[in-house]
Amino acid sequence: MSTLPQSPPACQTKDAKTPPLHSFNMDEIMNCMHCGFCLPSCPTYRETGMESYSPRGRIALMKGVANNRLKIDAEFEKNMYACLGCRACETACPAGVPYGSLIETARKAVEDKKKSDTGMPLVRRLIFNKVFPHPKRIRALGTALWAAQAAGLQGLASKTGLIRILPREMAEMQSSVEKIASPMARKKRRAYMHAAREPLYKVGLFTGCVMDVMFYETNQATANLLNKVGCDVIFVEQQSCCGALHAHAGEKDGAVDLAKRNIEAFEKAGVDFIVNNAGGCGAALKEYHHWFHDDPEWQARAMAFVAKVRDVNELLAELPPTAFTKTLNLRVTYQDSCHLAHGQGIRNQPRQLLRSIPGVELVEMNNADSCCGSAGIYNITNFDMSMQILDHKMDDVKSTKANVIVTSNPGCLLQMRQGIIRAGLQAHMEAVHIMDLLHRAL
Repeated sequence: MSTLPQSPPACQTKDAKTPPLHSFNMDEIMNCMHCGFCLPSCPTYRETGMESYSPRGRIALMKGVANNRLKIDAEFEKNMYACLGCRACETACPAGVPYGSLIETARKAVEDKKKSDTGMPLVRRLIFNKVFPHPKRIRALGTALWAAQAAGLQGLASKTGLIRILPREMAEMQSSVEKIASPMARKKRRAYMHAAREPLYKVGLFTGCVMDVMFYETNQATANLLNKVGCDVIFVEQQSCCGALHAHAGEKDGAVDLAKRNIEAFEKAGVDFIVNNAGGCGAALKEYHHWFHDDPEWQARAMAFVAKVRDVNELLAELPPTAFTKTLNLRVTYQDSCHLAHGQGIRNQPRQLLRSIPGVELVEMNNADSCCGSAGIYNITNFDMSMQILDHKMDDVKSTKANVIVTSNPGCLLQMRQGIIRAGLQAHMEAVHIMDLLHRAL
């Protein structure tokens, strides 16, 4: 096991551009007792055995930067971005250290320093400033992808080998992208779907950005299920990206702007609950109030917003049972979304729903709540480590002899599809979002 180097005296490393002490919450940093309970839960530590790739090691580095004893340099950046942000360490931590907020602060410090040194790179500026904050542009990209699929370009590129002109990580991951809903299908969506029975609640469905393009039918299945159990469902027009991608990438200001837009949109909608079906989005939505600790007015509005946020598994488990009409006869295993299990503490409800489907046999895999290696865009930015973690995950999946891997997050779903391909199990197994599987039984 490697250990962190001793920090040199502050006078040797002090950097005028290093963010000041108040950039980090020192109470949160000092709560870490370096006990090591987090080590077995950390995917990158398990894969490498490196202390700087563990939660306590990264916190030690943050402490060094916060105290101006270490610089924000390439090595610090590498260690912070090697983290998947799965937050399994939070579940394991006896001291309740909020590691998720610490790693976001560290990445923001990295990005702020890079901007002050060289400015924001063009590609990063396009992604975080010009694409994800604009739902219409994301839908336009989705339409372009649908057109490429409809024209057979995706299949042609794979058959002819042209796909190899893409970077390896993109070439491999595209194989797990299934058919995109057409613009015509998306236009048929009703903005207000009335409950199929006496309405219990009026809910606003948080559709997400990528989710509503690549998994449009899953959003529709979610709305149908909520209708079935007595919910009026509203597709709130002015909603935007949840901001999780920005926050995890150190672009906290952009994340806050997106949070404000969502808070305003759902305030105007006047719904009882704000329901989402993506574990990563849900974790961000439920933490909006933490993003406004320096803004009392917006923090109060964020707390009111957060009080209404529910994961769809969470809400469905509380409502009257769904009247299923089909028997599926499937052997199913469930892969916990990290941000659903560790970020929101939702573990039993998805399993309860799966057991309620006629004919479904739920088989638990070993380490079901360990990260699959997706982690937002980690499987693109840290491809080799991501695939290493995925291959180990698939060993646990194969031991269940399941027909279906079920998960509750779009990134996990794409990653598990890729895992099935890498393991050569396409003929025997599929990966499905839990809402789609429940919808099959209606």
